[in-house]
Formats: sequence, C-alpha cells, structure tokens
Amino acid sequence: MVAEKTDKVKKRHIGRNVQRVRMYFGVKQEALAADLGISQQEVSRIEQQEEIEEEVLSRIADVLGVSPEVIRDFDVERAIYNINNSYSDATITEGSTAVVLQINPIEKIVELYERLLKSEREKNELLKNNK
Repeated sequence: MVAEKTDKVKKRHIGRNVQRVRMYFGVKQEALAADLGISQQEVSRIEQQEEIEEEVLSRIADVLGVSPEVIRDFDVERAIYNINNSYSDATITEGSTAVVLQINPIEKIVELYERLLKSEREKNELLKNNK
C-alpha cells in the first residue's frame, strides 16, 4: 500500500507540467496553439491529460524552447528553489537529480514581443488580402 502511494506521488501529470512551463515562459494558450497549428481548445485539452504522446510533447517542447525532459520532469518546488537561488544568465542545465531552469527575463520579453509583433503582422496581411 505504501508503494502504491509512492508511485502516485512520483507520477507526474505531463499536461499540468506543459501548462506550468508555458506559464513560466509567459506564453498564452492561444500563442502556443498558433505556433503548433492547433486550436486553443486543443491546447487546453492537452494540458488536462496526465499522459501526452511523445511526438506532441516534442513539438510543444520545441515551441517553448526546452527539451521534452524539462517538461516531463518539471517540479514546481525545484523550479521555485532554482529561481530563488539563481544568479547566472539564461541557461538550461539537466542534472541527474534535478532540472535547473534559469532564464534571463529580458531575453524572454524580447522574444515574446517579437512573437506578438509577428502575429500582428500576419493578421494585418490577412486583413489586407480579404479587402
């Protein structure tokens, strides 16, 4: 009985991890959906799944700029600890006992702004072509 509880505690909810990593990077469901070529509702459905197909997880990880292992092994407590105790530039390091996420917020803001700008340009082109 104790082993069953331990297995459940160790089992990660991959969809929830996708959501947490996405939110950590400040990416909205709509933006992730657009980058993946799916609907926002589909992203929501994925984030509710305990398990995600490896191909889908790899595509999401690629869009978010991390490895699938970072999403799969994401642990909120370790992330908070690492954020509170990090002093270096943007690096992603995988260790045998922990996944360390250290992000340079200025670079992320620039990246998000560029994505938003690209999206707005695409919308403007669509509007021009529909006139």
